[in-house]
Amino acid sequence: MSGGALAGLDDRQLEAVTTLRGPVVVLAGAGTGKTRVITHRIAHGVDTGAYSPGRVMAVTFTAKAAGEMRGRLRALGVEGVAARTFHAAALAQLNYFWPTLAGDRPPTIVDNKVRLLAHAADSIGLDLDVATLRDVASGIEWRKVTMRTIDEYVAARPGGVGHLDVSRVADLQRAYEKLKDERRQLDFEDVLLACAGMLEAEPTVVKAVREQYRHFTVDEFQDVSPLQHHLLELWLGDRRDVCVVGDASQTIYSFAGADARFLLDFERRHEGTKVVRLETNYRSDASILAVANELMRGRPGALHLEAAGDDEPGPTPTVTAYEDDEAEARGTAAAISARIAAGVDPRSIAVLYRSHAQSVEISRALADAGIAATVLGGKRYFDLPEVRQAIMALRGASVAPTESGLVDTVRDVLRSLGLTDEPPAAGGALRDAWEARAALLRLAEEAPAGTGLRAFTDDLLARAKSHHEPALRTVTLSTLHAAKGLEWDHVHLIGFAEGVLPIGYATTFEQIDEERRLAYVGITRAARTLELSWSRGGRDRRPSRFLQEIGTRSLREARATAATAGATRRAGSPTRTPTTRSAPR
Repeated sequence: MSGGALAGLDDRQLEAVTTLRGPVVVLAGAGTGKTRVITHRIAHGVDTGAYSPGRVMAVTFTAKAAGEMRGRLRALGVEGVAARTFHAAALAQLNYFWPTLAGDRPPTIVDNKVRLLAHAADSIGLDLDVATLRDVASGIEWRKVTMRTIDEYVAARPGGVGHLDVSRVADLQRAYEKLKDERRQLDFEDVLLACAGMLEAEPTVVKAVREQYRHFTVDEFQDVSPLQHHLLELWLGDRRDVCVVGDASQTIYSFAGADARFLLDFERRHEGTKVVRLETNYRSDASILAVANELMRGRPGALHLEAAGDDEPGPTPTVTAYEDDEAEARGTAAAISARIAAGVDPRSIAVLYRSHAQSVEISRALADAGIAATVLGGKRYFDLPEVRQAIMALRGASVAPTESGLVDTVRDVLRSLGLTDEPPAAGGALRDAWEARAALLRLAEEAPAGTGLRAFTDDLLARAKSHHEPALRTVTLSTLHAAKGLEWDHVHLIGFAEGVLPIGYATTFEQIDEERRLAYVGITRAARTLELSWSRGGRDRRPSRFLQEIGTRSLREARATAATAGATRRAGSPTRTPTTRSAPR
């Protein structure tokens, strides 16, 4: 199997995969195959006997990413690796050791921090709206992952939250902690703190954990917080067998405590570190990479991405200026409609934006154009009422004997629930429901030959549990944060204007740099075409400073274009200009 683990890797990937010992840092740019490298490295280690699967911990940041990692390892013939999030790993250790240490069951986990905060606010005479409670909750999370006390939080964030001055914020945080302790509960961040405290205080526990796990891999290392980094160090002790993978240019969670310095300083912190740079991009066209490279030129830790193939660059990314947000949404919908009419699969198209509020106009414009869209980060597929109803009906049908094949049986059940051969003409809720049911039928069509209805429904339930959702035949709408780690052939990045991207409240150098990295993440989601757009917003909004930095056009030209864009809005012919290609370094 070693040949399988090493097959199809380029020279840099092979170097990373075959370096199995000692501290290793893999600086992996967007689209360079980092998940492939991580899983093949573990498989190669198991293959060669360097690793025992049960002694490997692979840590990532989302349950979905952990599930994908486990799936890829299974495909490589590797079972038994602990591929988990930091929180899942910490919670498993707490649940295992707590009964022995404390003599009772572990505390329960807070299921809704905002609701608990509302009760805490009531207890000290505060009547707060949900938005304020959410901001206080975010402050609590930041305080804990940066390992600060409440007093240290007050010193670091003296401005307060909304109309609450910082002293009242501190009072509310103390009331929250008191109520949580009275209810014998832990919140999400407490899980990491409690696990770290347990490892620090109990020599027998830390010895057992270090005996269990000998080899560590951490994905998205640019996003680790001080608390997560501290926990990793406790897991490691004085051992050196750790591989971290990340890209400083994709650090977009600094506001939540992520600190890219742990990645950038890894080599200095760990003597003898092997550094491998992955800069061959297997996703995007060379013309898109030129824009991405130009945006990040000279930034700390930035990698220079090169296209994998020798093909001529494809369509040059464009910038379109509009008079207002409605015109931008309708122009984008028109471009998407034309692309779909030309035979492009809607699943390969995405519209990305800085904040959720921007989804309203584009959702309406797409619905008016009869284009189905799915908002990423909305309700999960398997939680949709029509999907839950369909799975229950299929489960019921699996009890009775049937003479039909799987696909025919699934189609008949879905037809009884409203699935038609052709989708509704317009967008909206009916079209969304049709797309959800149609996705179940496609899963049946893609099932291995001989799959029975019972096995098919078992697989659906397993998918629901692991959040392995099918791809709907819809255009994807997503914030830039939610789009990280994903890719589409055709990307429309809207709202490329000052006050939108970068967002208005980003005023410091560090905040603007985070916005730059968000733009970079959006640009590098595109594989074949990239279309950037901005609007004046009905007032004197200016194009984003990032447009000038990537050499798309001068600000004077952009303003002139926007001034005349209103005349073209109703005609549906927005003004477009190609971006300027970056010169080779």
